[in-house]
Formats: sequence, structure tokens, C-alpha cells
Amino acid sequence: MIELIALGGIVGMLSGFFGIGGGTILIPLLLLLGYDTKIAIGISVMQMVFSSVYGSYLNNKKGTLDVAMILVIGAGGFLGALLSGFMTASLDNTTLEIIFLSFALFALVRLFMKTKENVQEKKVSKFVLLLIGFPLGAISMTIGVGGSILLVPILVGFLHVPLKNAISAGLFFVVFSSVAGFISHAQSEHLEYESGVIIGLASLFGVYVGIMLKDSVSANLQRKLIVGFYLLIVVYLSKRVFF
Repeated sequence: MIELIALGGIVGMLSGFFGIGGGTILIPLLLLLGYDTKIAIGISVMQMVFSSVYGSYLNNKKGTLDVAMILVIGAGGFLGALLSGFMTASLDNTTLEIIFLSFALFALVRLFMKTKENVQEKKVSKFVLLLIGFPLGAISMTIGVGGSILLVPILVGFLHVPLKNAISAGLFFVVFSSVAGFISHAQSEHLEYESGVIIGLASLFGVYVGIMLKDSVSANLQRKLIVGFYLLIVVYLSKRVFF
């Protein structure tokens, strides 16, 4: 239990700071502890429900959350994530880990690409936002991540949303995808409720600390830390999958 509480606190802090659901770091750590890949994914989905709801509440209080835009993307994510339990059950563990690695690689490459500074945020139709959300919800919940690992680079790189706002938006998107993912994975029996609840509750304090840290550092430093974080995940998963 002590290990799970510590794990929840660390994952929650990273979730709040980087605007991620937590699965990006939680799943590799659970795999290190010996959990089966599909059970690790289910636990990650449970933890994301806790951290994303609380973190989004804090971000909204601080005024960094564009609720209207993410409600539409989130609706698409919710619908897509309802398919995730079936998709996880139909894939073997190695395939799931390769998909997870591909997610992390895309996000890392996108963050290395330069984005124009002081560019006006793009406005796109609600239908386009819905289309962005659907595949993100379906694929991300299949591998136990919230979708923000891809959504944040998309918002920053293509829609020119400021980084701090994009991080807040990414965490709010996870609310929709994780709730639908929880429903779907519960039906597929991928959930270990005791571990998920312990980690989820412990993550709440971590989320609070992470959001405080997020708002206290510069966007430039935060970007460098995000790149470093994704790089560590890519190196670990590459070693696990290919060596």
C-alpha cells in the first residue's frame, strides 16, 4: 500500500504539472512492479478519473481553462473512449506497448518542432474539434493514457493555443476520456479496484502540488521539462519492446 500511495502522489504531481492523465508514467511504473499490461491500463484509467476531475477544477479556478472548446473535443473523446475496453481486449500486450510507444514518440517529435510565437489562436468548427476528440479518446484509452499526450502538441502546434492553456485543456479532456474508458474497461474486466482507488486518492494531493508548480515556472522551462519527460518514457518503452 505504501508503494501505491507514493506512486499515486508522484503520478498526480506529474499529471498536474504536465497536463497529462497520468497513464504515461503510471503504466511503465506498474509494469516495473510486475502488473499485467491490461490490468495496468485499467488501473491507470481509474487513476485518471480522480486526477483529471480535481486538476481541472483547480485550473478553472485559476482561469487557464477554455471550457467551451474542450467540451466539444471532450464529447468526441467520450464517444471514442467507449470503444477502448473492446479494443484493449482484442490486442496482445506487445501490440499495446508498441502503440503506447508510438504515442510518446509523436508527442516528443511534435514538441521538438518550432512553433510560431505570438500567433493568434486559430478558430475551427465544432465538427473539426469533435473529429479531433473521437480518435484521441478511442486510441488513448485503449492503451491507458488520457489523450493529452497528443492533444497538447496539437493545440500548441496547430491551433496556436498558449502552452499553459493547452496543458489545462489536455487535463480537462482526460475527464471525458477517462470516465468513458472506466465504463468500457469495467465491462471488459480490466480493473483492479483496490489498487486503482488507492493510487487515485493519493494522486489528488500530487495534482494540487503539480498545478502550483506549473503556474510558478516559465513556459520555456515547462516545455523543456515536458520534452525531457517524454524522452525518458520513449527510452524506457523502446528498451522494453525491442530489447
